[in-house]
This record gives sequence, C-alpha cells and structure tokens, in this order.
Amino acid sequence: MSNETTTRPEIPATMRAVSQDVHGDPEVLHLVEKEVPSPGLGQVLVKVRAAGMNPTDYKHRSGRRFLGDPPYVLGWDVSGVVVAVGIGVTLYRPGDEVFGMLPYAYGAGSHAEYAVGPARAFAPKPSSLDHVHAAAVPLAALTAWQALVDTADLTAGQKVLVHAAAGGVGHFAVQIAKARGAYVVGTASAPKHDFVKSLGADEVIDYREQDFAEAVSGADVVLDTVGADTAPRSLEVLRPGGIVVSILPTGTDRLASEARERGVRGTEMVVEHDQAGMRAIGALADSGALRPEIAGVFPLEKAADAHREGDTGRVQGKLVLSVSDR
Repeated sequence: MSNETTTRPEIPATMRAVSQDVHGDPEVLHLVEKEVPSPGLGQVLVKVRAAGMNPTDYKHRSGRRFLGDPPYVLGWDVSGVVVAVGIGVTLYRPGDEVFGMLPYAYGAGSHAEYAVGPARAFAPKPSSLDHVHAAAVPLAALTAWQALVDTADLTAGQKVLVHAAAGGVGHFAVQIAKARGAYVVGTASAPKHDFVKSLGADEVIDYREQDFAEAVSGADVVLDTVGADTAPRSLEVLRPGGIVVSILPTGTDRLASEARERGVRGTEMVVEHDQAGMRAIGALADSGALRPEIAGVFPLEKAADAHREGDTGRVQGKLVLSVSDR
C-alpha cells in the first residue's frame, strides 16, 4: 500500500551488509549488496551509524546458537538515525537518533548500512554518547540490567559478585550495581584490575591466582558471564536466599535444582529487547554513572578482523563496527 510507510527519498534501493554463506572462521564473512528493508507494522528503519559486536555474534558465525543455516547478516546492537517508519509508529519520526537491540535471537541484522526492527526495541540515543559508544551499549548493558535489576531485584547495600567484570556484560554490570548502591566484587585477570576498580568495583579477584569460592562469601547476587561450572560453584558463595543469574542458558535444570538443595536460587536468562530498560540505561549514561569501554572500532568492511579480535576472548569492553556513508 502506498501509505504503508513514511519515507525519505534519499533511502537507496540496496545497502552493504556483512554476510556469510557457511559457518566457520572469520574468513567466511564478506560484504554483499542487499535490498534495503522496508519497515512494517510498528517498525522503524534505521540508517546504521555504528553497530556493536558481542560474543553471540562470534558463536553464531562459527555455527553455534539459534539462527540455523546461513546466509544471514549478524548483529543485534545498533545506533543510528530513523529514516522511515511503518504504520502505527508514534514514538519516532525520520531524523530521530536512536539506539537499541534488535529482538534476540531472530531479529539479527545490524551489521549493515540499514536495519529494521520494532519501534519499541529502540530508545532515544543518549546525548552524552556518540554513535560508536552508543552502539556498544544495548545487548551487553540490557543483559546486565535484566539480570541484576529485573531478575535479581538488586537493592542498595547488597553484595554482588560479577564474573568476568572487565568484559562486555561484566563492565556494565559493575556500573549498574554501583549505581544501585551495591557492594561489588569482580573477577578479572590481574592486568585488568585497575580498569575494573575504575568502574567502581570495591574488590577485584584474580581468578587465575585465587578461587572465587574461597575469596567470597555472603553474596546476595552472583552474575555468571563465564559458563561451564562457574554458575553451580557460585552457589557456594551466596547467603541464604541469594541468587545466581547465569546469562549462558544450558537448557537443563541443574543450576535451579542444585540451588534449591542449598536454600538459594539459581536461574538462567536470555536477554530480551526492552525499551524501558534501554531508557533507564540511557539515563545512567547521561548522568555519568555508566560509560561503555571501547576495545576497538572497525569499518564495516573489516568485520572479519573484528571477529578475529573477539575470538581471542580477551576483549576489555566492547568492539564496534563503524558504518560510514558511501
């Protein structure tokens, strides 16, 4: 229908996007020309200025997780400018700067010049952040927010243990916990201790030299971003009634059942797109209570190099793809 969207004439017919035809190493990634999507009912089309990267991108590229077989375009984090809106959208209009997370997992597609998603997956971009820094925020910060605030109901005065506190989710979790008045303990390798302390952590444990289960006790909340046996072992450090939240769901009941035996709670979660959470996170950024750490910025055509860096597992903060005009 001719009235289905409000558009600007400068929107091209095609766009560059990072795609892959098979699963594998970063070499499988390549630039393709794709048709620019049109926003449907309740959707907006965003001209991407920058797109964040997360471990889930590397895992999907190599064949694990939820998207099935390629070809597909990865990427959930986006910061950019609304260029068209679909029927029923009242929150935004062309020209508005927004940031957000495309619906996980099946809404991927931000590693491109344009991305389409539900209007309520986005929030106004914080004025204190440029597009590169804003694009580093959504998936990782929402994961931390939904784990600590929505799931664990973290309150002032509680004690929190954040595993991998220098990583993408971890460095946001430290800041969110401190903003809520918590006492924060983080784990990180020794070279990253100063960074984690600069985020506000009260204590930092070198996981290579010290067993966190011996170093920490009486925690109200533990955020597991590592996986393997970290979540079950974290049950040992909880006070009665405390909770371990793992962001690496296994599809089993092991964590919850072991937690029940100990008189504590254990749960696994998957991040969801969430405008209210994005607005709260944006407010923290504008207040100075939350800042994304940028580990590296790569142009869209160098996405494979960014994946190689991400595959090391040693990234401090976030990697971002910068999308320039042709």
